[in-house]
Formats: sequence, structure tokens, C-alpha cells
Amino acid sequence: MKTLILFAHPAFQKSKANRHLVAGISKISGVTFHDLYEHYPEFDIDVKKEKQLLTENDCIIFHHPMFWYSTPALLKEWQDLVLEHGWAYGSKGTALKGKLFLNALSTGGPKVSYQRDGLHKHTIQDMLVPIRQTAILCGMITLPPFVMHGTHALEKEDLENYKVQYEQLLRLISDDKFKLEFVTDLEYLN
Repeated sequence: MKTLILFAHPAFQKSKANRHLVAGISKISGVTFHDLYEHYPEFDIDVKKEKQLLTENDCIIFHHPMFWYSTPALLKEWQDLVLEHGWAYGSKGTALKGKLFLNALSTGGPKVSYQRDGLHKHTIQDMLVPIRQTAILCGMITLPPFVMHGTHALEKEDLENYKVQYEQLLRLISDDKFKLEFVTDLEYLN
């Protein structure tokens, strides 16, 4: 399987956690790392190019930090422009049907903050409902997210553990050894 990682981080140069997590993943066979802020610093998205990338891949990953309980602005803009009616959804919009979809995201707060009785009063799954529903509307197979919590307090060993887990997940998908029946009910993929 071919995997497209749509990476959106407006302050990537400041992100110790995400820089560590993505270092070297483009070397994994079948994985395309596509940094949206690098390609579109002025938000001038090449819709035709983006559709071509989506068409060429079997698994689509939105990789981003959690910004105000959602995605960074450029990823939202990307969704608004690229996922067009008649192409991505609607009676004739079947371009993404059957593709795998997941979020890989980071949060500054610890996992305990993202519980119904925690600081944010919602789980990560709750917060991802609009994104997951978008993928469902496009006919995609949604998977639980890969989540890196508490990025501000992570030690080097923690960062390395997340990196290993993410690389293992990407290899399982790329090698077509990913078993849907074992993951659909999981809270997180890591």
C-alpha cells in the first residue's frame, strides 16, 4: 500500500516532538511525506496536484498538532478546496472510496487532560468527529488516531518510543500487513 502523509505544522521549526517523529519516515518504502506549509506558505493550494497525490495513494494520514481542538488553518483550507463535491463525495464523488484514513497528531497536554472528566471535557476521539465524518462522507475507511500526548514534557526516550511506534505503523500499512479487524475498536493506534 502507498501512504500519503499530509503534514501541517505552522511552526515546524519550533516543534521538537514532531521534528523527531517524522525524521526519516519518507525513507520508508511506499510513504510520501507532504509538508503543506512548506509547499503552500501563502495558502495557494494546487488542487489538481493534491487530487493527483490522493489518487496515487491507498492510505491518507492527516498529521498535525492539535490546534484549538482542531487542525491548523492550512489543513482546514486544504479540506475546503481539495475535497470537492463530485470528486471526493456526492453521487459521482468516489475518488477516495475505500482508502484508509487516520489522524496522527500531537497535543501539548497529557492524555489525562483529554478525558470527559479531564481539563478539556472531551476525548481526542470526540474532537476528531468532524474530520472523521468528512472521511466517512468521502467513503474512506476511518481508523483510530495515532496520538503523541504531552509533547512539552517528553524526554528523549519518550520521543524515540513514539517514533518507533509511528514507523512500525507506517511499515505495517505499507507492507499491507495492517489488520483492520484488530484496530477498529481501539482508542489509539499506538
